Amino acid sequence: MTGRVAAVNLGVVTEAEWAGDASGRSGIDKRPVDGPVLVRAGGLAGDFIGERAHHGGPDQAVYAYAEEDALWWAGELGRSIRAGGFGENLTTYAVDVTGAVIGEQWSIGTAVLQVTTPRTPCTTFAGFWGVPDLIRRFTARATPGAYLRVLQEGEVGAGDPVEVVDRPAHGVTIGEVFRATSLEPELLPRLLDAEDLPVRIREKVRRRLAAQG
Repeated sequence: MTGRVAAVNLGVVTEAEWAGDASGRSGIDKRPVDGPVLVRAGGLAGDFIGERAHHGGPDQAVYAYAEEDALWWAGELGRSIRAGGFGENLTTYAVDVTGAVIGEQWSIGTAVLQVTTPRTPCTTFAGFWGVPDLIRRFTARATPGAYLRVLQEGEVGAGDPVEVVDRPAHGVTIGEVFRATSLEPELLPRLLDAEDLPVRIREKVRRRLAAQG
């Protein structure tokens, strides 16, 4: 089955005590929009990003989460989770987001995006959902979704096919990076094979390996 975009979601300003931004505002509440949206190098046009120290930027311009993984969480929590409920810009369908290879390129609409790194759960996410132990549970589930950088600006919309146009041979996946950095440190050496992994992540891996001796 051809993967596709199930929904394109833009963040709205949310003011809350749990918001990570110093001003108490967050853009984690993202909601589906109609029609195509322009994807620029810095993210989607009209998307609000609150805490830019940890969100946004070239390596985290777009966040994708799989509809299938969202359905698992809906069953786990016993409540519905709408598109955008994970703070994702792109809700995908029939796309193996966890199995996406670092550096893999997706052609969507008239844009080309590149898989960079998994999402790390934070207290803002837990506060938004009202689930105090969400970080632990999200980490254990290990389906973190993927951040993407923009290689070619363009428009994306709900229903657009997601076509993998390039996949690096190293095979290091979003799931492996997440597990290596949070659950299975024995996997850390393998991450250095992924040359498209953001520099900050590569440096973190090297520091951890050096500390291990």
